[in-house]
Amino acid sequence: MTAGQPLRDDPQPRRHSPPALHPAVVPAYPPPESDADESWVWSQIKAEARRDADAEPALASFLYATVLSHPSLDRSLAFHLANKLCSSTLLSTLLYDLFVASLAAHPTLRAAVVADLLAARSRDPACVGFSHCLLNYKGFLAIQAQRVAHVLWAQDRRALALALQSRVAETAVIGDNVSILHHVTLGGTGKAVGDRHPKIGDGVLIGAGATILGNVRIGAGAKIGAGSLVLIDVPPRTTAVGNPARLLGGKKGDDMPGESMDHTSFIQQWSDYSI
Repeated sequence: MTAGQPLRDDPQPRRHSPPALHPAVVPAYPPPESDADESWVWSQIKAEARRDADAEPALASFLYATVLSHPSLDRSLAFHLANKLCSSTLLSTLLYDLFVASLAAHPTLRAAVVADLLAARSRDPACVGFSHCLLNYKGFLAIQAQRVAHVLWAQDRRALALALQSRVAETAVIGDNVSILHHVTLGGTGKAVGDRHPKIGDGVLIGAGATILGNVRIGAGAKIGAGSLVLIDVPPRTTAVGNPARLLGGKKGDDMPGESMDHTSFIQQWSDYSI
């Protein structure tokens, strides 16, 4: 194997019959309430991969190597991440072993993978299936790689943690049940040193094209409007809109916009526009 060459579990391309005349049977969504979410999601991913391989022979080898040849979700994810993040000097075989060992040793990492897949499937109308998220969502893959890098950092394997982090390059702190839409920037102002990136609380919703800069805190349950530029702290359950962003009054209750995906309820507070 040459340096940086993707892993291959099957040296010979598998032959596939023409696309089936009937769709593959895919388990119903949502999953049953049980402790077997990981097994259920993995069965869903495999069913979707078989369906797509039958429907699109051009993807059959990719789907077999990435999903169908693996015995579990963590092995499939490790294989996919290794091939995504490898380079000519950071070999895919090394990364695969690293990801497999970390996922096996830390059940909370595997539980987080399943939770992320369930969240994307239930909240994002553009997510057509669990396999779509696993294989194609760059944000999902970056989060899984960052979690492994954090494990390495805690083990004082800091050089390797930094090398892995550099491949996904995000240093903001993000809480639980946060939803971030496309073209969002969480960055520094360009002047500060040290701790210089945003801290996003639980249940926050960040709209498309929003920019949050500097060591600012976005409180739990806050909402950042699409296209907004945020340079100041946003209190919990408060909406920030505009460029630069201004704050709208706090909201009471238990609603978390990061879960409900409510983008528009704040509009009536500052506009009399109606449809």
